[in-house]
Amino acid sequence: MAKHKKKKSSAKSKISPTKPRNVLRSGSSVGQQVELYFGKKNYLWMLAGFGLILLGLFLMSGGAMPSPDVWDDSLIYSFRRITLAPILILAGLVIEVLAIFK
Repeated sequence: MAKHKKKKSSAKSKISPTKPRNVLRSGSSVGQQVELYFGKKNYLWMLAGFGLILLGLFLMSGGAMPSPDVWDDSLIYSFRRITLAPILILAGLVIEVLAIFK
């Protein structure tokens, strides 16, 4: 059985302050690498999905009548606003989900 020596503490012993740690927000030290949740391909797919959503919203916008006295159904209920834009928005959302789960 090994005997442990007890260190005597004296009032004259010099106490050194602790060194501050440079800590990143993620909680890891500066010298360590932080592993990201997503890779470069994931971010590119997310960007493509976001672009499709924005394109769909842009295509859906508008519809102002040239004259307030005339109502034109073809400006509001066009193929672009009723069919194409919602399909692009849904495709963008699907790409976003796939990019996150990939």
